[in-house]
Amino acid sequence: MSHPAPPAGPFEPLPVMDRQDAAGWARQLTEYLARSAGVALAPGSAGPSFRPCVGRGGEVAADGRYTLSYAVYSDVPAARHPEVVRRIRAALEQEGFEVGGYRETLAGRPDALLDAFRAEGRYLVGVESTVGAGRLLFRVVTRCLMPPAPGSG
Repeated sequence: MSHPAPPAGPFEPLPVMDRQDAAGWARQLTEYLARSAGVALAPGSAGPSFRPCVGRGGEVAADGRYTLSYAVYSDVPAARHPEVVRRIRAALEQEGFEVGGYRETLAGRPDALLDAFRAEGRYLVGVESTVGAGRLLFRVVTRCLMPPAPGSG
């Protein structure tokens, strides 16, 4: 599984990736996670959302930098949610992710939540039970990315 290249430090340039490539990378990542857990993603449920990067003071640069939030669902019986997030957690930890939030049940019922961060590339991955039984939400959220300069493609 490949990852966006990280900058060397806080003052290094942002990683450059066009929106289509970023969405394709997030799709591949969620497909990899679903395969590692033995589940399928629901066709037609994927949706990338691009937003401008906002600075600490609320400023937005005019250079097109953006963040990507990518979401896709998997139809999985609620009883299997704990097993699925265990498998995904193992796959993410093997890939060098740090797990920040994790649960398999809530009030004695299956209600999965997994949030993981990868320092290299600085992005988040999450998998969680959704409202109503039988669905898991897979999501990927990137740091700020810079689009390629016009005419560089």
